[in-house]
Amino acid sequence: MIDNFDKIFVRYDLRVSKKMPPSQPLSDDLELQEIIDSVIKGDPINTAAIVKYYLETKEPMDIIYKALIPAMNYVSKLWEEKVYYLPQTMNASDAMQVGLEMCEKKMGKAIEKKGLVITHTAEGDLHDLGQKIVNALLRAQGYEVLDLGNDVPVQTVVDAVKKHKPIMLTGTAGLTVNVDAFNRISRLLSREGIEIPFACGGGGGVSMELINFRLGIYGKDAKLAPPMAEDARKGLNWEEIKQKYS
Repeated sequence: MIDNFDKIFVRYDLRVSKKMPPSQPLSDDLELQEIIDSVIKGDPINTAAIVKYYLETKEPMDIIYKALIPAMNYVSKLWEEKVYYLPQTMNASDAMQVGLEMCEKKMGKAIEKKGLVITHTAEGDLHDLGQKIVNALLRAQGYEVLDLGNDVPVQTVVDAVKKHKPIMLTGTAGLTVNVDAFNRISRLLSREGIEIPFACGGGGGVSMELINFRLGIYGKDAKLAPPMAEDARKGLNWEEIKQKYS
């Protein structure tokens, strides 16, 4: 019978990582810095408790724009530098999202987002880790994300785009065989006259040569999703974004 769980329920990604950065001073306010540290460490439970406590004395917008968002911007930087990997980035994103929802509830409204991006993993593909990273990085940069999930039927994606009118669509896939789903989405959207940037990426089975269809933009790495979304928000069309990144 196990009577000591100390070595089981342990965040080893934080305890043993030799590259784990020290606490990053991003605020002169020690209370906001406490929130920042909790998000960077990817601790949703602790973040919820701290945010709840400081919402008694601080404005929700201050917590959002001076703690939660700077913390996730720093996490995005750690991802780009390969200091953080999937577990740390996802945990930090969850912590930020918990704090953000608490602040929005206190305000009685959601904060204004830069724009909506729809994300999905291709029909026939159950591996959505890449999509989750894209979601986290987009949310960290202030975008609203509609996550359609994995193994999403082509028509479901098209219907979601028509209904929600996002600034950009993304798709991830792990295998070459699943890329055809992206091509079919592109054809259906084009038939409807919808000229939306469609950023496609994923595992080794996806390459620039395969994303050669109308609307399609090859995203070599998840970190390209936020700058692509920013270009779309500024009004660049899919061809201009494709030329910039491909």
